[in-house]
Amino acid sequence: MGIYLQFMIRTLRVIIAFIVVAFAYRFAMLAVSIRNEKRLRADGATEYGASVSRWLAIAHVAFYLTATAEGIVRDAPFDAVSITGFVIYLFGAVMLLVVSQLLGRFWTVKLMIARDHALVTHPLFRIVRHPNYFLNILPELIGYALTLHAYVTLVVGLIIYAVPLTLRIRQEEKIMRDTFAAY
Repeated sequence: MGIYLQFMIRTLRVIIAFIVVAFAYRFAMLAVSIRNEKRLRADGATEYGASVSRWLAIAHVAFYLTATAEGIVRDAPFDAVSITGFVIYLFGAVMLLVVSQLLGRFWTVKLMIARDHALVTHPLFRIVRHPNYFLNILPELIGYALTLHAYVTLVVGLIIYAVPLTLRIRQEEKIMRDTFAAY
């Protein structure tokens, strides 16, 4: 086998491994969210903005699938752009862990308020108003698309994703202000 072909096979394996790990990570975090949601509902929590949550979920899945397809069709190389994208993605993935740990049992992908909900006042939430969105989701999506050289998905997908994300942030702001005097 020629050196170029060997390099291409290795590159393809790296890209496929990235896709598989990214999907597995998202499914693992979704399982945490579902577990927390079930507990919250059992304790009488109220969900707000269910339709926006659905649209966010659809947008997230569509972004991942479209970026994956574009990366495969584009035969994405593993180069400086991919490495930059991977670093950005990794930052977002780590921030998801941080935010989910800080919110604990209150963290879900849905907008839920428990009867005993406590306002999390960690400095991260004072520095960045919505760290789950601005330090996790946006870097995750940008990094995923860049890793796969999915430039069309990056631009069009983020524009589409911005609609339900903006609605979610507005809903969350209202619910938090209405629920917590200290917010």
